[in-house]
Amino acid sequence: MLALGVITTSCAKQPATRTTADTLPVTAPAPTQDTSGSARTAAPAASVAGRGEADSKKPATAKFVPPSESAIPKNEFGESVLLGKKIFMNTQQYAKRYVGNGLNCANCHLDNGRKTDSAPIWAAYVLYPAYRAKTGQIDTIQSRIQGCFMYSMNGTAPAFDSKEMTALVTYHYWLASGAPTRVKMTGQGFLQLPKPAKSPDLARGEDVFKNNCVICHGANGEGTKAASGEYAFPPLWGKDSFNWGAGMHRIDTAAGFIKVNMPYGRFGTLSDQEAWDVALFMNSHERPGDPRFKDSLEATRDKNHDENCLYGRTPGQLAALLEKKAAKKAEADKAKARESDDKASKERTTPLWDGYSPATAH
Repeated sequence: MLALGVITTSCAKQPATRTTADTLPVTAPAPTQDTSGSARTAAPAASVAGRGEADSKKPATAKFVPPSESAIPKNEFGESVLLGKKIFMNTQQYAKRYVGNGLNCANCHLDNGRKTDSAPIWAAYVLYPAYRAKTGQIDTIQSRIQGCFMYSMNGTAPAFDSKEMTALVTYHYWLASGAPTRVKMTGQGFLQLPKPAKSPDLARGEDVFKNNCVICHGANGEGTKAASGEYAFPPLWGKDSFNWGAGMHRIDTAAGFIKVNMPYGRFGTLSDQEAWDVALFMNSHERPGDPRFKDSLEATRDKNHDENCLYGRTPGQLAALLEKKAAKKAEADKAKARESDDKASKERTTPLWDGYSPATAH
């Protein structure tokens, strides 16, 4: 297995409904070249009145291929794109002052941020500004990147006008050249893996880990370091991994990532059940704390974490919680079915003339 690190989702409780302004899909402006050799921006096809988190929930309707690296302009704009790529691929070297663990952006956004179902950054760029339940506000792409540094990198947020932020946003923007906005594109975000037939199990997950993950991530999830001292394969838990505020600590998010992207070199060979089991095992270990911690573990859990994670819960408590929720849903489904049957029965037995009055028939 390879690289779990920079995250796009959170364990925040989701609001019941969200609304967004109805606007036309537009195309992300593509950088072009004028006769003077400086970068300029092509006009978008239409203007956007508003975007929201609900846009990312729409069914996938479009496919997109980001531009090749050979298309990067040979000018100041292109230099910023290349710097953004360097920061993205080797965050430890080019943005170390903001990083508090051993990860790089590319540990989760695979193939230089291009790979589908690996939270590709070309797909993220076109969804912002957007409302996010995790922050309870409208986030821009800059504030979204800041969150990655705070949680997935267990570090500090670069300022909006820092050279690192400018370069990263430029790299995001360039990869999204020509991509439609406010459209759910194929491969956007992480795979939403269906719930498994059996509840995720620690013992089964440990077996999956030993048989598929140890070779890269180590027997204790500590990762594997190169001769330079940096991680060739990142740690999955412990002090150098993502913290409890990162989206990858969610079992469902980790399972979707693992199913499509792991084990490294053998993508897609694990069953859905194995992906869920090993995600539970990985996220049952200790890691750096949630920066949002306030008052107590329980208070922080209840405010910021739903039932898709082990924050403030043992695996046994999580299993009991999920069983209770499943039983409650099953009972609600039965009640709804009984209500539907009673209504149908009443319609079959009610005389056609019931409630009919000749005085009001004409």
